[in-house]
Amino acid sequence: NLTHFFFPVKTESSGLQVQTVKIGNKVTIKCDQTLDKENTSHFLVWYKQSLGQGPELVVRSFTDNRKPRFALDFDAGRFTVDVGTFDLSISETKEEDEGTYFCGTVISNVVEFGSGTLLFLQADKLNDNPPTETVIKGGDSATLQCSVQPLSCSGDHSVYWFIHGSGESDPGIIFTHGNRSDQCKKSSETVSPTQSCIYKLPKNNLSLSDAGTYYCAVAACGEILFGNGTEVRVADNNRWIQITLVISNVISVVVIIALVGVLLRLRRQNVCNDASKDQPIHINQAEDTADVNYAALNFAKKPPPSRTPRRVQES
Repeated sequence: NLTHFFFPVKTESSGLQVQTVKIGNKVTIKCDQTLDKENTSHFLVWYKQSLGQGPELVVRSFTDNRKPRFALDFDAGRFTVDVGTFDLSISETKEEDEGTYFCGTVISNVVEFGSGTLLFLQADKLNDNPPTETVIKGGDSATLQCSVQPLSCSGDHSVYWFIHGSGESDPGIIFTHGNRSDQCKKSSETVSPTQSCIYKLPKNNLSLSDAGTYYCAVAACGEILFGNGTEVRVADNNRWIQITLVISNVISVVVIIALVGVLLRLRRQNVCNDASKDQPIHINQAEDTADVNYAALNFAKKPPPSRTPRRVQES
């Protein structure tokens, strides 16, 4: 027999993790605690809390070489723990395995729990409808709605909201409603009017970190029913500012290049004009030199006037 101990409890403020698995499949729940084997008063425990019930011990470890000991209500054939990490594995899952599992450390008769893991079992009760999509501007507020078919039993129930963000393997709980029984109303919008339950989650000042798929789940009478999901996409206002800046920078570069091209063209034209003005001056100088030489040559060919009278006297 396994002795049950009652200890003071300390819990962490971190939120619950959510894992979903189809009935009959195997699931492994991670333990976020470590065991100090040198301390004989230090050991690890797993507790399970079913919906609407108190926590119950699942298994505890020992500092010596003894194997972990499971409680009578948990089949050691389906429930196993890793000796090194103390991760809890459940094979051939059943509906009664659904609940919240806590891994804790017992030190000096004080149990310190980490963040728990809420295990959901997927079956026919899972809403297979694709999530609706909505786009919200960053900084705006919105109210998300989740519609769930009512459970067969009456009475108070609990509502869980959780988000599955992009790039995350498992969703995490972000909000819970406790003991709510006034959210179900008749709906006449369907062909066969039935009672449906609509739950709302207000979100203020949305940012990119709020993007993801939001789901709700209703728990009552040992059952959990999933509602339709809502995929939220947050539009980044800064993105348009960045795009505008990029476009303006490109335009500025194009204008600068065009101005540089115009300046280079004008400079080339000025150089060509200066060269064309200097060329006629050299031609005129050459012509003047030719005229001077020509005059000198013509002047040299004239005969001397003094020789003619001498020839007349001799004859």
